[in-house]
Amino acid sequence: MNIKKPKLTVVGAGPGDVDLITVKAIKVLKTADVVLYDALVNEELLDYINPEAEQIFVGKRRGCYKYQQEQINELIVARAKSSGHVVRLKGGDPFIFGRGAEEMEYAASFGIDVDVVPGISSSLAVAAYQNIPLTKRGSAESFWVITGTTKEHKRSNDIALAAKSSATVVVLMGMSKLSQIVKFFQDEGKSNLPVAIIQNGTTVREKVGIGTVATIEHIVAEKELKNPAIIVLGEVVKHRKIILDIKQQYANVLQG
Repeated sequence: MNIKKPKLTVVGAGPGDVDLITVKAIKVLKTADVVLYDALVNEELLDYINPEAEQIFVGKRRGCYKYQQEQINELIVARAKSSGHVVRLKGGDPFIFGRGAEEMEYAASFGIDVDVVPGISSSLAVAAYQNIPLTKRGSAESFWVITGTTKEHKRSNDIALAAKSSATVVVLMGMSKLSQIVKFFQDEGKSNLPVAIIQNGTTVREKVGIGTVATIEHIVAEKELKNPAIIVLGEVVKHRKIILDIKQQYANVLQG
């Protein structure tokens, strides 16, 4: 009997657009014996998986967990030992609030070989698709990427620190804490700071709300924005309108 060596490869699927997965990630999917994938993974990517591989959905939908994290860890080890190469396919980048490191540590503690294929993080790509650069000369020299909700389901204290800086601030998983996030920036006298909220970024279901710290909650309610979404706070949000205005000017010239 040909017994396959147990292995785990944690793979980043990118932010949503099927074309934003890496070539290396596709190559790995073709070698998988088992693939465990999350809810934020574009299901079109499942077409790249080895057709003989077992596919298991382990994500969260509508607030319901199909598997708890401890169960996912155990499933990875069990399948690696029984089937061989397990690919853990995660939205975005698996090392940016994706628990990829935790799953690798758990598998490695059972003697399983582990590897990672980085993915394009939604914190970068979703903003970029809306012509929002996280850094720009004269606007922002650095950026923070922060989780809006910690492991204990509380607001991250790092947001208060970020609000004091001149950096661009990107908050993932922060929609349920939006009022608290906005309050930090208001307390720093930044009510006029531009804010963008992008739901289902880089996909055909994308929705966008643009405002300021003072107005963004009203815009979210008006546009019915919700998770999955990222929040971008900073002067760089203005770049989006600059590009749109330039495009409109050229369109007017062509029409005239």
